[in-house]
Amino acid sequence: MQSDKSVASTFMNLITQKLSEIPTGAEVVQLSVDRHKLARRRWRGEAADGTDFGFDVTEALDHGDAFFSSDGKVYVIDQQPEACFEIHLSEPKQSAWMGWMIGNLHFKAAFTDDSILVQDDLAVEQMLEREHIHFHRVQRVFQPSKQGGHSHDHDHGHSHSHSHGHSHHH
Repeated sequence: MQSDKSVASTFMNLITQKLSEIPTGAEVVQLSVDRHKLARRRWRGEAADGTDFGFDVTEALDHGDAFFSSDGKVYVIDQQPEACFEIHLSEPKQSAWMGWMIGNLHFKAAFTDDSILVQDDLAVEQMLEREHIHFHRVQRVFQPSKQGGHSHDHDHGHSHSHSHGHSHHH
């Protein structure tokens, strides 16, 4: 027979969606997760207080989403910052050109009114340096636009042989 302690440690809360309302006055408990895991619909994570969660969501959660509330606590997604390049933009023509160049490399990007944020990658760095584009290395929560393209995220254990049927030389 198992002890109560071992039974309690194997219990996992199943999450199928984010909370529609965040309880006021609740203690916030963060669950730290990287962007790649957060983009999945099925994954498992442990909150800062040791509470175990399984996620089986129809729509990926985002940084800051509350997903569980119990005993005066609300559990919130805390996406881990990652290495990025921040490129400040000054005019519409430059903005369009930068978006086109980054898109041509098939990298995801996040956009603000005055900058583009793209993941730190050697191909992007070489393009920025070749084109004499000023950028800053930053650690940020990277939330790229969700539509379009594919990503060259380099954490999935296989090599990239790119024969897409089109040339990247212009």
